[in-house]
Amino acid sequence: MGSKYTKRYSEEFKRDTIALVDSSGKTVTAVARELGISSESLRGWYRQAKADRGEGRPGDLTTQEREELERLRKQNAEQAKTIEVLRKAAVFFAKESNR
Repeated sequence: MGSKYTKRYSEEFKRDTIALVDSSGKTVTAVARELGISSESLRGWYRQAKADRGEGRPGDLTTQEREELERLRKQNAEQAKTIEVLRKAAVFFAKESNR
């Protein structure tokens, strides 16, 4: 289980750390150990950077695709709420017109 006090790293730090993995020839685990960060965090950053460069595994989403997917999911949820309100309004007005 993770700590509830998760440390946040800047985008610049992540970029520099990924560049260090690429240029040093060391493993992700070795670089993470040297920098005192979680190897799983660095592995995730590295995997995402590879996907953004088009070098990821089939099915990996780029950062832009992830952001778009999140935006579309929010939009879908909002539209579902709107449809539900309109459905209830239609039922209400149908009952009122039958009186």
